[in-house]
Amino acid sequence: MTKKSFPLRINEQVIAAMQRWADDDLRSLNAQIEFVLRDALVKSGRVKLIQKVVTDVEMQALDDGDINQEES
Repeated sequence: MTKKSFPLRINEQVIAAMQRWADDDLRSLNAQIEFVLRDALVKSGRVKLIQKVVTDVEMQALDDGDINQEES
């Protein structure tokens, strides 16, 4: 998936709260903003399907046969 840079003007208190949340979830601020936006899109029904992002750990487990792959 390609990503597009986008300047964002946002209230200081909102960005500070997002940064704390990102820190709690061990994400970057950018990743946290994208997570929240994607979640809102799914919950509002504006996005029907978002593919699961497979982490490096999950990918290694799949390669090792430790995780059962879901049937399509």
